[in-house]
Amino acid sequence: MTDSPDLPYRDALPVRWHRRVLTLAFPIVLANLTQPILGSVDTAVAGHLDGPQYLGGVALGGLVFSFVFWGFGFLRMGTTGLVAQAFGARDAAAVRASVLRALMLAFAIGAAVLALQAPIIRYALQALGGSGAVHETASAYCHARIWAAPFALGNYAVLGYLLGCQRVRLALLTQVFINAVNIVAVLLFVYRFGWGIAGVGAATAFADFCGFALGAAILWRLRERGLPPIALATLFDLRAIRRLIAINRDIFIRTLCLLGSYGWFAHMGARQGDAVLAANALLLNFQTFMAFGLDGFAHAAEALVGAAIGARDRHAFRQAVKVTMLWSVIGAAGFSVVYWVSGEWIIGRLTDQAVVRAAAVRYLPWAAVLPLASVAGFLFDGVFIGATRTRELMMAMAASLTVFMIAAWTLVGPLGNHGLWSALTAFMVARGVTLFLQLPSIERGIGESGRV
Repeated sequence: MTDSPDLPYRDALPVRWHRRVLTLAFPIVLANLTQPILGSVDTAVAGHLDGPQYLGGVALGGLVFSFVFWGFGFLRMGTTGLVAQAFGARDAAAVRASVLRALMLAFAIGAAVLALQAPIIRYALQALGGSGAVHETASAYCHARIWAAPFALGNYAVLGYLLGCQRVRLALLTQVFINAVNIVAVLLFVYRFGWGIAGVGAATAFADFCGFALGAAILWRLRERGLPPIALATLFDLRAIRRLIAINRDIFIRTLCLLGSYGWFAHMGARQGDAVLAANALLLNFQTFMAFGLDGFAHAAEALVGAAIGARDRHAFRQAVKVTMLWSVIGAAGFSVVYWVSGEWIIGRLTDQAVVRAAAVRYLPWAAVLPLASVAGFLFDGVFIGATRTRELMMAMAASLTVFMIAAWTLVGPLGNHGLWSALTAFMVARGVTLFLQLPSIERGIGESGRV
């Protein structure tokens, strides 16, 4: 059931690099694509309830949890980078300590989210806007889902460990399991029990709990035999904790910038009416499918770049970046073609509401352009996370958010929703450009000390 991960070697042939990247990326792509499939099921269930407020409620409720849970995505990303570097250095004790620290942090944050759930949900929905009917359904969704906060965040740490150690088949297993449980539960809770939108949120919470139970069992099975019991002094080592805090702080701010752009996108869409809000939510499913697919190559880059840095291998770093970028571009082109050719058919499967469908078709070309505009930013995210160069990642995202805000402020007035989608496209391009300009500094750092 476990993989047989190996480190990249300096004398590896190019064909081996392609095989290694695809071996890592393909299971991650499959695992990631289960996420938007689940999102599409939630959208389809809500889209066939009586009224656009249900679809809008799931859209806003899901966005709230993008802030609440994805905002703490550093638990996955930071864990992957630290574990990958320890894995590349063949330091099993450091791998164990990194994942235990991440789990402790996950449960502490989850407990805080539960304690503050009422104001978090209330103020987040107020900030996003939308009609009173949409707010009512979104609130029901959020209050049902939030109870799984500690387990959802714990799943991030487990996934970060599995990716950092290149246990991609187990990562696939856990993600497929979580989302399969979620899909079955949402159909059961909504159609069998009649819980409505609250049933959609409760299904996700139940799946997160089941997923963490599986993840804990996997961690126990994969534990390194022969290591002495971890000492509290090691677990709470101040230098390691300071590094963990710095990495997580930078990724947290970076993620807030990313979520801020999507939050402002939803807010500006909501100001144009429930139909435009719902249409934008449908089209963002296209972006989500693409993002989760291309993130498979970014996750492969995280693991390979981190291992190369841990092994102090500059050649392995170069090959990891080149090969993962090549396959990312191929994947992005494929998504663009599919969306251009089949986008209208996909929209028809997601909703039977004519006004929402017509609005989504009107803005469909933007969904076909975004994969190619986004590919560099997605891939370089993985490179910088694997290198734990999180300060540069944070600064690049802040600059890109500035580009988005200026573009949205300038273009939405004269162009309406087309201006909003053009601002989002500019944001994606800016992410790739700002990180590309800083890429050479990572390679120089490897040559100097093997760590960055």
